[in-house]
Amino acid sequence: MLLTNKKTAIIGAGPVGLTMARLLQQNGINVTVYERDKDPKARIWGGTLDLHKGSGQDAMQKAGLLEEYYKKAIPMGRIITDYLGNVLFSKETSVEEQYDGPEINRNDLRTLLINSLEKDTVIWDRKLIKAEEQNNKWVLHFENGEIETADFVIGANGGMTAIRKYLTDAAVEFTGTYMIQGEVSEPEIKCPDFYKLCADKILMTSNNGNLLVANPKNSNVLSYNVIFKMPEILELDFKNSDSVIEFISERFKDWDAVYKQLFQAASFFTGLPTKKISVEEWKNNRPLPITLIGDAAHLMPPFAGQGANIGLLDALILSENLTNRDFKTIEEAVFDYEQQMQLYARKAQEETRINEIKMLKRDFTFLKFAN
Repeated sequence: MLLTNKKTAIIGAGPVGLTMARLLQQNGINVTVYERDKDPKARIWGGTLDLHKGSGQDAMQKAGLLEEYYKKAIPMGRIITDYLGNVLFSKETSVEEQYDGPEINRNDLRTLLINSLEKDTVIWDRKLIKAEEQNNKWVLHFENGEIETADFVIGANGGMTAIRKYLTDAAVEFTGTYMIQGEVSEPEIKCPDFYKLCADKILMTSNNGNLLVANPKNSNVLSYNVIFKMPEILELDFKNSDSVIEFISERFKDWDAVYKQLFQAASFFTGLPTKKISVEEWKNNRPLPITLIGDAAHLMPPFAGQGANIGLLDALILSENLTNRDFKTIEEAVFDYEQQMQLYARKAQEETRINEIKMLKRDFTFLKFAN
């Protein structure tokens, strides 16, 4: 096997990096995951993930974790409302559709994956700042001063990874859209009218370039995103909830009181401009085996729900290439994976771009049930 007697380092303990580790360990490969979070109890903040058949679910099945995913994930319908609080469309998830893409909390998914790994596979408090070649090994330098070595490095640590320079000169680009993410604990008490409007479904509404997407069942909280074209200047202190609420309330001032109730109830906010990385031809003159998977390879906004799913497909294809004995060298296995990835990642990025435009224009026809 290509990785026999070699140490593989995976940078990043997100769903993609952890799944990659699981798939390699199933084949007896020596793998270590390095994660910037201080410990496994560090909370991952953000919306739920729905794993798709043909990508994310296929990777989970190969990892022997699909049934566990189903147990923790929640099948959710969709509800489309207008800015006045009227329901335009509502669809429950049928029995036949319950496994099509149930929603799972990010922390639940991380726990599921960590528990599937051998003890001490993940090394915490390791933020990679530099990787360099020395004596035919990768030498990994971490922010806390620790140094590790590896024969093969897989970057799974997001769009700002420090090792992209070895593979591509592509730079992070802004798509022009901004997202403010809010969170409400005890939503049935703090924003009861909005919670009722959701009817236990993922709610979507858009008006005049402002979009709201809310999930009332993200573990024990209601999480939501307000999305709009990014202004030239946006100076918000996300630690000051009152100032964020004031900004959102002004931007959505024409919306019904049921939405303003939601904004007032939030106790935690964060904001981010949406970004992407073009998937271009990658460099072949690498000093040692190295590649990227997930957002590190093909960062894209969340408007098609493809980011995590495409990343898990990366892990599935790359792990199979490295273990199926079809390739003579690690480099050949990696090259074949990258050629496949560039095709399906470009397709996913284009789908995401089109959905981004449609959603901000209140066009939800890309949702199959809303056609």
